[in-house]
Amino acid sequence: MSADLASLVTSIAQRARAASLVLATAPAETKNAALLRLADLLTGSADTLIEANNKDLLSPAAAELTSAARDRLTLTPARLAQLAESVRQVAALPDPVGELLEKTTRPNGLVLQKIRVPIGVIGIVYEARPNVTIDCAILCLKSGNAAILRGGSECFHTNTALAALVAQALAESGLPGDAVQLIPTTDRAALTTLLKLDTLVHCIIPRGGEGLIRFVTANSTIPVIKHYTGVCFVYVDRAADLEMARKILVNAKTSRPGVCNAAEQLLVHREVAKTFLPDAARALIAEKNVELRCDPASAAILGEERLPHRAAEAADYTAEFLDYILAVRVVDSLDEAIATINRDSSNHSDAIVTADQAAAQKFLASVDSAAVFWNASTRFNDGFEFGLGAEIGISTDRLHARGPMGLRELCSYKWLVIGHGQTRG
Repeated sequence: MSADLASLVTSIAQRARAASLVLATAPAETKNAALLRLADLLTGSADTLIEANNKDLLSPAAAELTSAARDRLTLTPARLAQLAESVRQVAALPDPVGELLEKTTRPNGLVLQKIRVPIGVIGIVYEARPNVTIDCAILCLKSGNAAILRGGSECFHTNTALAALVAQALAESGLPGDAVQLIPTTDRAALTTLLKLDTLVHCIIPRGGEGLIRFVTANSTIPVIKHYTGVCFVYVDRAADLEMARKILVNAKTSRPGVCNAAEQLLVHREVAKTFLPDAARALIAEKNVELRCDPASAAILGEERLPHRAAEAADYTAEFLDYILAVRVVDSLDEAIATINRDSSNHSDAIVTADQAAAQKFLASVDSAAVFWNASTRFNDGFEFGLGAEIGISTDRLHARGPMGLRELCSYKWLVIGHGQTRG
């Protein structure tokens, strides 16, 4: 690694730290003005952004992407409009900085206040996901954190164009331009340097495939908030409304298969399997020609009606396909479904479809995942859908934050201690 590259990344982190101290006390009105200006710039610069995105889509790096990854990389006018709307939603949310969490008065008269404060400097490492550039920038800005963005080579032109709009919005609003910085190289050595700057950067959030996330986790001396995979289940209970179950399953699997909250695994109670599985298979195949990888029981049911399927291998039952592929199993009970999910899922997003309230409540309480759904698609595990405006990631960790990470999850807290001359004996 060249000394110049290490110096560049260190300088970015130093400037981000200085900007974070300014942002920590920036008025909500100023931060919101920057966000609203950015929203206008996103819609007003659609042609320029799509031109930059097309350069990425035509690059050698993009040519090696899967169809799902290319879908994540692609910007369209509709997606830009949704990005702009998410920026406006974040601007409309209450500012979390300074929120009073607790207040107590000790017997000696000391007044203790626990208030929400920014984490400081957050590094975001991501792949072919241009929306992450905007989502992370706006959430960090609103929560008073400086952001260092490191995108992948397959998205370099798009990220650069988006980051320029963020810088313009910051400058026009009187906020430090160093509050959001894009590392201007995709050299892996720059990432390695960033991951060691634990005196300047306070948190790393990787967004991408399992390989990237494991590399970041293994090489970082900075705390990492993450999820490795999205192995998400839909369980169709014996008391399910089967038409509802079919609609939920088709949405969870096919609406966007390349994202982490898409369904990868289907469990069906044996009592309804013969009725449900053929109809579900026809719907999935008709919608997106979904490949079904079946256990012996589900294969026998589909075989009777000559519906396309293939035998599942053991690895399929814990796979994140990120494609139009679904593993299918028949289970004998709710307890078996819960045990299967807790063993084979990635603790991300799992759903039950049932009209039995007691079964649903047991499922919701017992499934050990970041988000658990009853009669709803796993695709709703998303910051925008949860009313957070956007998300900086979905965490399956168990400390600090779990599930979609919005403004509050990007804050820590500190204690304010107010006295009138007390000393400790």
